[in-house]
This record gives sequence, C-alpha cells and structure tokens, in this order.
Amino acid sequence: MPNQDQRSASLRSQRWFDSEGMRAFGHRSRMMQMGFSPDEYRGKPIIAIINTWSGLAHCHAHFPERAKDVARGVAMNGGFPVEVPVMALPETLTKPTSMLYRNLLAMEVEETLRSLPVDGAVLMGGCDKTTPALLMGAISANLPAIFVPAGPMLRGNWRGRVLGSGSDIWKYWDEKRAGKISESDWTEMEAGINRSAGVCMTMGTAATMTAIAEVLGMCLPGASSIPAVDSSHSRMAASSGRRVVDMVWEALRPTDILSSGSFDNAIITNAAIAGSTNAIIHLIAIARRAGVQLTLERFEQVSGNIHVIANLRPSGDYLMEDFYYAGGLPALLAQLRDALDLSQRNVCGQTLGEALADAKVWNADVIRPLTNPVSTAQGLAVLRGNLAPNGCVMKPSAAEPRLLRHKGPAVVFSSYADLVAGIDAEDLDVTPDSVIVLQNAGPQGGPGMPEWGMLPIPKKLVLLGVRDMVRISDARMSGTSYGACILHVSPESHVGGPLSLVRTGDMIEVDVPNRSLNLLVAEDELAARRAAWRQPDGHFSRGYGSIYTQHVGQADAGCDFDFLQSTTPTPEPYVL
Repeated sequence: MPNQDQRSASLRSQRWFDSEGMRAFGHRSRMMQMGFSPDEYRGKPIIAIINTWSGLAHCHAHFPERAKDVARGVAMNGGFPVEVPVMALPETLTKPTSMLYRNLLAMEVEETLRSLPVDGAVLMGGCDKTTPALLMGAISANLPAIFVPAGPMLRGNWRGRVLGSGSDIWKYWDEKRAGKISESDWTEMEAGINRSAGVCMTMGTAATMTAIAEVLGMCLPGASSIPAVDSSHSRMAASSGRRVVDMVWEALRPTDILSSGSFDNAIITNAAIAGSTNAIIHLIAIARRAGVQLTLERFEQVSGNIHVIANLRPSGDYLMEDFYYAGGLPALLAQLRDALDLSQRNVCGQTLGEALADAKVWNADVIRPLTNPVSTAQGLAVLRGNLAPNGCVMKPSAAEPRLLRHKGPAVVFSSYADLVAGIDAEDLDVTPDSVIVLQNAGPQGGPGMPEWGMLPIPKKLVLLGVRDMVRISDARMSGTSYGACILHVSPESHVGGPLSLVRTGDMIEVDVPNRSLNLLVAEDELAARRAAWRQPDGHFSRGYGSIYTQHVGQADAGCDFDFLQSTTPTPEPYVL
C-alpha cells in the first residue's frame, strides 16, 4: 500500500509544482498570486469544476451555487477545487444553432483538461448540447471525470393547466394560428412555462441526454432525475465533488467505464423513455470517442423489442418532476433489468446491477411496468431507402398512427427561409396527404443541422383542424417536439444526397413498420436530375465555421469532426 507521499507523487498536477526548476517556481508563484499557499494544493488532487454557466445560459442559472456545492464536496474529501468556465450553449439563444458549436465545446473541454494542472474533473452541464460535448471532451482527455446534470425545471403552469416546455409551445402555437388563442393568452404562457432554473421538464433532448449520461455510468445513480431547485440537487453536487477525489486516487477514467455494453444499455433506455431523436447523433459521437463504433443499425438491433414505459411528454402525459417523485431513472432501469447488461460499471465503481438493488417505482402510471406500456410503438425508428441510403430517423410513438404507412405528393422547400416565406401562402397547393419536404437544413446546409425538423403545418390545413402530417428533412428537431417528422436524412441535400433531387409533386412513400422511405421517381429521371444538380454556396469562408465545414461528418456518423474521432492518446504536455 503506497504511503501518502507516494500517492501524492502520482498526481498529474504535481508535475507542475514539485520541481525545483525555474518553471515550477513560476507555477507556484502564480498560485500564490491568486492567494493560495502551497500547502493548500500540493499533494492533493486538483479538481477542475468545468462550468458551462453564463449570464445567458438559462438552463444553468443555478450553476454558480452548484459550483460552490461541488467545491465543498471536493474540499471535504481532501481535494483542491478550481472552477474553470468553458463555453455556454444556451439552446434557444445560440444561433444559428447550438449544434454548430457542440464540437467546439468538446474541443475546449478536452484541451482545457489536457493543458492545465488538474487531476480530475467535475463536468457541469445539462442543456441539450452541453452533455454530449462535455462527455466527448472528457472521454478524449481521459482524466477521472464525473458529470453533474443540471436537472429539470419545475412544471409550467397556465390558468391551472400544467405546461410542458417545448411540447406545449408547439401545440398552442397551432391553436394561436387557428385563432383559438389570443395574444394575451400567449403572453401569459410565456410567463408561466419556464418557472425555475433547469432544463426542459419534458423528455426532450436535455432530459434524454442526462438520463443517457447516467445509464452510461458517468454520474451518480439517480442524479439525472433530480429537479434543479430541489435541495437534493445541492447534495448530489457535493457528493459528486467528494466522489471525484476518490476516482483520482483509484485512477478510474472514462475509458474504464464506457464499453459497447454501456452504449447498448443507453440505446435500450432511450427507447423506453421515448427519448429525443437527437440522442442517436450524440450517442454515436460519444461512443466513437470511446472507441466503440456505434452504428444506426445497432439502435434497431438492441431496442427492437423495447416499448415505451416512461409516461412523459411529448409521448405521454407527465413531466420530469413527476418522474423524479415516481422513482426516477433508477426505478425505470429496474423495470428494464432483464434487458440490460447489469455488469457495466459506473463512476462509483459499482456495477449497474448493484446500483439498482434498492430501486423502486412509487407511481406505476408515470413509470409503467413492461406489461402496461405507454405505447407499443417504438420510441425511435431508423428508416432507409432511395431517399435516405445512409438512414434517417423518426419517433413513431409521437406520431399519429395513421401516418406510419403513407404515400403522398411532395411539397418542397429549398431552404428554411423558403419554407417560412411560403408555408402559410393561401395558394399553396397542399392537402393533408401531402408530404412536406425541407432541403438544405443538414450539418453543412443549415449550417449546423438546426432544429427545424418539426416543420409547421400549413396554415390553411391548421384552420381545417389538421395537426399532423408527414414531414421530411435533413434537419434535427427538438426532443420536445412531436409528429410524423422524418429527420436526419443522410447524406444531406447540401452535399448532393437524394433529398436534393426531390421536386414538388413527386410521390413519396413512408412505411415505418418495414423501415423504408422511398422517392417514387424513375431511376433515369433521378439520374438526369443528379447530373444537373449544383452544390449551393457554402456558409463560411473563415474561422471556426470554415473548420466545421471541412471536417464535420454526416448525421449517421454523429456529426463529429473527422480529426477528433481517433482514440490514439495525445501526449501529455511537457511541463518543465
């Protein structure tokens, strides 16, 4: 058993501080400049609290206090906490889309951890792209790391009705367009739908990805379900700070936790919660950082027999606060016990089976038994065909069942601006059987693959009472969205994928049970269109946007940068 001096000598951070050379003098003197005496940090694990807070990061408004909670936990267990701010990605405020910057945040996290004298990290995030970005960066840096999820906000309220973030906006927006909701009503909803700090309290992308972080083993069991403003959240943050210090001494790293079995568990969980379609892109990217070559086919193979048992909006009735009171994610995972690989490890060093030993369901309508699912329609489906040779996705459980097998004429918009300008035109030639198609909204075409995929129903149909129809794009959609929306068509239209060849009036056939999506146009006609196609101009000529354009992958590959997917270790920085 090594003594304390031997343990301390093993710390990565001490390479900066323990030499008698001139460089170490500079390192120590600069720490003293900040008011720290050497005995405060030397020989102790230095823990970076990676904080994605900013004055515009709405979901993370409570993070200044939570960072203090984390720091308290680190110090209680003999570590030295340092808060390190990184880029914030507020989902609704970042334009053109936060997805454009997910890889930038992942790079910042990786290089921050690599370049500074830290031994471990607490990753603070939760808003949609922050969770995958933090995990991607931490996996590539591969220092001991634990994730602290932001937690869901409280339920929304409007005149005694429960409001769910995102989902109810889409629903009531159509009612407003139909003249059934007044401007005064709409203003009241604005004030009542987001009542506290925290992420969307529906099963949107944020709640989906924090649940996935938990089932992957990267945060404390039960952490992802705790509401942001609940006192349990503060205690969880402090416990995470305590635990990461032990992880440093144990040398427990992300690559010791993550395996193909971890990702299979995440896929199964995502199906059972009817998680966001965005999870497919993010999971593929996270897995490949860990050396697991996850594919779209694996989602179908692993989750084909999993029904939706989380009764949460937009596929069900309840919200995340109810989910927490019903037992949270551990209770749901306990229902799935027979389908999961219970041998997978977590940040506590436990197996998943050990972590679920005491999990119980307290409300069987919120977390359903397998014998009484919310829906037998799958939470996610991967479609292929001549319109999407590399695949596309949809959420069958959130669509009207009649549209899962459908054939209709295309109504094509060449860009989102084109759609906004024309979707409500009185002379738009469209019927409830039409298939709305949006082109040039993918990773490069958007740019950044914005959440434009829940295409609006044309106003003339809204006035007739139509609330769902088949819509196809190479965009993403918010996890809080719903409807028969087919997304992530790959390859995207901007790079010449088949979606770029669709013209208004072409017949499109969707067959979700048979997992197919086809453009019913003769091959010789498609060949002529392909020969005439010209790529649209790019969006960027300089800066990060130029790097993004040159290196971003397609949706089926996780939209990560090609040069970031290598698992070859980067050499440690030369310090002295």
